[in-house]
Amino acid sequence: MTTPVCPFVKVARPDDVSSKKSSEIQNKQQGCPMSKEIQNKQQGCPMSKEIQNKQEGCPVSKAKQDSGDSGVISPKCPFGYDSQTFKLGPFSCLICHALLFESSRCVPCTHVFCKACIGRFNDCPLCGADIEKIEADANLQSVVDRFIDGHARIKRSPVDTDEKQVVGEKKTVIYEDVSLERGAFLVQQAMRAFRANNVESAKSRLSLCAQDIREQLEIAGNTSELCSQLGAVLGMLGDCCRAMGDGSSAVSYFDESVTFLSKVGTDDLEVTHTLSVSLNKIGDLKYYEGDLQAARDHYFRALDVRRNAIKDSSKAPSQVLDVAVSLAKVADVDRNLDAEDTATKGFQEAINLLESLKIKSEEDALEQRRLSVLDFLKNQLSKKQSD
Repeated sequence: MTTPVCPFVKVARPDDVSSKKSSEIQNKQQGCPMSKEIQNKQQGCPMSKEIQNKQEGCPVSKAKQDSGDSGVISPKCPFGYDSQTFKLGPFSCLICHALLFESSRCVPCTHVFCKACIGRFNDCPLCGADIEKIEADANLQSVVDRFIDGHARIKRSPVDTDEKQVVGEKKTVIYEDVSLERGAFLVQQAMRAFRANNVESAKSRLSLCAQDIREQLEIAGNTSELCSQLGAVLGMLGDCCRAMGDGSSAVSYFDESVTFLSKVGTDDLEVTHTLSVSLNKIGDLKYYEGDLQAARDHYFRALDVRRNAIKDSSKAPSQVLDVAVSLAKVADVDRNLDAEDTATKGFQEAINLLESLKIKSEEDALEQRRLSVLDFLKNQLSKKQSD
């Protein structure tokens, strides 16, 4: 399997169907099954689970690591921002923990936060002073914007091995190109903002990241690494638009995400999973627009991607669960299109898959999800029998 230059493309986006809770696979009468992806618009970014497990960072390529043997030294941001740890610098909003966006100053205490963040408070969350009014701080925001534009773009040439040595050491110090961290840095800031419901901030950072990748595509062409990166970022932009209630823009971003992810080899299971998620999210949006045929087309495409994935892999339990969820989505639309026999076959196929699925005892969360999906599917069949 080829590892992309920046692993943040590997992370599932918010409301990923692979991480559905049991509540997300019930109440079919309220809409498309397992599609809280639409209803819970503000509940975190699809990438959030993996990011939290990695100290909120979105790690980038480890191709160049700190090494005592080689004398390589990773560059550090003087303000404390990096993609590996959770650090707040002087340009951060203390509410969303991301870089300031639309910097706004409280009067009279003068503490500064993002406009969207401080707008929810009547008193300063930092000092407790009553907020008499909020004023835009254009000067500070200009500094933040310049910082973002320059961050991770510093380049230092390797030290001449014949001239300079580390004091007390025989090794040559070589400074890594900081630009390798830029994509992860921008995504990290976007994810922090998204989780704090500062969606405009998240969208701004992701748009800049997408612009960077597009510039690289113009130079290097449609490499699998760049296409997978751009596909993931475009999908997250779709999530931002959906959270803002802009369904048409969300569909456009998801469509473009599908286009770029489709350019990547199908042997990359993480990419194919992300591709199927983008297709499902388009299906969900079409479903709630009432365009059932378009919803079914996208759900079926996602199902096809997932079926092919388990044909060519070791059939990991999570992938089999993904197939069962896709079968349920397609079957639900079939039922709404009055194709009851086809829907029944789809529900039964999903039940058979899950009943034959063996999950290790230590994977309790996965087993709970299997049982929840299985319960939903059986309820759908029982409804038909009782009608």
